[in-house]
Amino acid sequence: MDMNQLFSLKGRTALVTGGSRGIGRMIAEGYLAAGARVYISARKAAACDQTAKELSALGHCVSLPADVSTMEGMRGLVEAYGRHEGSLDILVNNAGAAWGAPYDEFPESGWDKVTDLNMKTPFFLTQAFTPMLKKAATDHLAKVIHVASIDGISVNPWETYSYAASKAGLIHLTKRMALRLAPERIVVSAIAPGPFASDMNKDARDHGDEVAERVPLGRIGTTEDMAGAAVYLASRAGDYVVGSTLVVDGGCAWGR
Repeated sequence: MDMNQLFSLKGRTALVTGGSRGIGRMIAEGYLAAGARVYISARKAAACDQTAKELSALGHCVSLPADVSTMEGMRGLVEAYGRHEGSLDILVNNAGAAWGAPYDEFPESGWDKVTDLNMKTPFFLTQAFTPMLKKAATDHLAKVIHVASIDGISVNPWETYSYAASKAGLIHLTKRMALRLAPERIVVSAIAPGPFASDMNKDARDHGDEVAERVPLGRIGTTEDMAGAAVYLASRAGDYVVGSTLVVDGGCAWGR
């Protein structure tokens, strides 16, 4: 058994949505280190371009700005990627949104924005990329990885109704999509992160020491923690993990 090959992504292509910052950037960095050609997408073109420029020091990284919250934006991303590659080995559906408001005041706009991007987009973007994923699934399996959250597994104190519901839905959607796509040699799985420093998790970003006190392991997540999980699922090492959600949270989901 060659452990280097077991976790290698050499020669493979990966697309990470929401890849300009936070968890998406951590995953992109891990894939580059494992040898993949990486494409990152984000709504803000300048930020996406800058991150790709920085990550290019590690390997082949290309910016493909797109707003994947709309069907038009998703189609545009597929077309843009297709101008670079004819197949896709790894799709990471990481782009997401959150919204918090008291129960009595929670707006429809906060519901629709979050549930569309967090649950609808992963389905339809994967659907659009399925022909390219099938082309890649020759001597190895193609991979789809959804980025969910521990908030889809256990309840937190914050009133983020649409976020929690959408992430729980995404975890279940992962199972349903996995059953459909496994016979096509496309493996679907998910990651449920806990506290990682990001613009979405400002508490972990700005008050890491305080957040760490609530984590059973005693710290917030690092780039290596997220990269390791994402590389595992994307590589040969994770081929038999079908429809499952890998919790990467230092024990938070069970210690709340």
